[in-house]
Amino acid sequence: MVSMRDISVACGVSVATVSKALNDQNDIGKDTKIRIRQIAKEMGYFPNCSARALKTNRSFNLGVLFVDDARSGLTHDYFANVLDSFKVYVEERGYDITFINSSRVRANHMSYTEHARYRGFDGVVIACVDFHDPEVVELIQSKIPLVTIDHLFHNRVAIMSDNIKGMRDLLTHIYEKGHREIAYIHGADSAVTSQRLLSFYKTAEELGLNVPDEYILEAAYRDTDATFKCTQRLLSLDKPPTCILYPDDFSAFGGINAIHKRSLRIPEDISIAGYDGIPIGRHFEPKLTTLNQNTRHLGAYAAEKLIDLIEKPKTTLIEQIVVSGTVYEGNSVLELNNR
Repeated sequence: MVSMRDISVACGVSVATVSKALNDQNDIGKDTKIRIRQIAKEMGYFPNCSARALKTNRSFNLGVLFVDDARSGLTHDYFANVLDSFKVYVEERGYDITFINSSRVRANHMSYTEHARYRGFDGVVIACVDFHDPEVVELIQSKIPLVTIDHLFHNRVAIMSDNIKGMRDLLTHIYEKGHREIAYIHGADSAVTSQRLLSFYKTAEELGLNVPDEYILEAAYRDTDATFKCTQRLLSLDKPPTCILYPDDFSAFGGINAIHKRSLRIPEDISIAGYDGIPIGRHFEPKLTTLNQNTRHLGAYAAEKLIDLIEKPKTTLIEQIVVSGTVYEGNSVLELNNR
């Protein structure tokens, strides 16, 4: 392994001068700095991350805690896109990311907090977990800088999708297409579900829609088996809805299968809409009408705020940042106004 002493010998300068050149300090000449850096590169020199951590008291490594109930991991389209945006931004700022071991059988039986400290993370981003898990609560209550995505904790930075506006915009769009019998299969109990369901009822009231109790069903996010069964129940009603909203785009596939099993057509016989805006929904016919969440902004804001908490802890505002999405008008919702 090439050391700074090796470079100093090759360049004919002191180790201190090499250190100043590699750390881009201004008290040496520009030409000397360029020459030293070029020789270091040719010799294959890389700074030792452990030495860097000792010098700066930072690891330049961020922890990611991501555990969804379905154990879908990075095949979870929505959060995978959010975390990809997060990764791109933090890498541009010189940070690496490491996933916190979410297995219940962890080495040394460490908790999330212990794992984060063991790895020496400068900060942690938390997405798609059981926020009531005692280990998650312990992490939240620790002194480790962290940001949550789609969940709000007191005295912690949170990056939130605007679920209130998103559901209002989506339901209003369907209403403007002429639909009055609209069912909603919502996700399992969570802060996100509560916001969307509240917005659904409030928007329906403002639009003058009557929503029978049997039009509201529950299915876990990304659970196609559950949405298949819920869709069958809705289609079996004496007065079935003209449009069904699903918890998310992926779970809508369960509904699509149930509809096709009855030899019904989308949207001619029944309209559907999803939520999230995952790319696959635009690659089949009919294209899925959905609420397209801005995953790029969600990930970038999470990264920006987390790094600010690490690098500027005294001046970074603890706040909730709300990111709006937009309705993607596919062709899975039939226009009824002209009928």
